[in-house]
Amino acid sequence: MDEKARQKIQDLQILEQNLQSLLMQKQNISIELSETSNALAEISKTKDSVYKMVGSIIVSVDKNKTISELQEKQKLLELRNSSIEKQEKSIESRALELQSEIKSILEKKSPSEKK
Repeated sequence: MDEKARQKIQDLQILEQNLQSLLMQKQNISIELSETSNALAEISKTKDSVYKMVGSIIVSVDKNKTISELQEKQKLLELRNSSIEKQEKSIESRALELQSEIKSILEKKSPSEKK
């Protein structure tokens, strides 16, 4: 296998590692987004006081301010998720190109090796 093919395979492996990392980030964001949405739903339902963990203690917080903070967090998470999806599509596209190039290189090499 020539150096060009080796380099392309190495590039493909790096892309796959990057994609795996993005998928883990996306999963973490999805979990956090779900928790935030659930918290918003529960806070919106209650008429009671709202409490929040701060370090190792629980403190009473303003309900409207907390809703606002959670909504802002939700928007930020959705934006991050969208950004990761764009990166994911870009990496997948580049990986498909590399796979195609590698396949082409290997197919060109194959007939000459049979002789």
